[in-house]
Amino acid sequence: MAESPTSPDFTLYGIKNCDTVKKARRWLDEQQVAYRFHDYRVDGLTAEMLHTFIAQQGYEALLNTRGTTWRKLSEEERGAVTDAGSALQLMLAHPAVIKRPLLAGSGETSLLGFDAGRYQHFISQGN
Repeated sequence: MAESPTSPDFTLYGIKNCDTVKKARRWLDEQQVAYRFHDYRVDGLTAEMLHTFIAQQGYEALLNTRGTTWRKLSEEERGAVTDAGSALQLMLAHPAVIKRPLLAGSGETSLLGFDAGRYQHFISQGN
């Protein structure tokens, strides 16, 4: 159901080989929810997209500071993230440092991470 001829109401952002993204995609498919998958590495990432995500989630929530990509950054790179602007620049340079998945609705809301109950509620609200 990931590929729909009509414009889906939801977009799932992430990286295709991420286990949590795979779980979210499987759940959406099982629930027959029409969505578009946007892979940061394949489909790209823009400053405009990140501005939207940061406005919705906050840059602190978007940074995956427990992941491998963050740990592989130099102390200087990690320390340079002091505000939304510096976080945005880091995320543009290293998309894998963005926490995922991010499920965006047709409105101005999004849901970070994957939890079946939260997804069900988010989708039922028609976001």
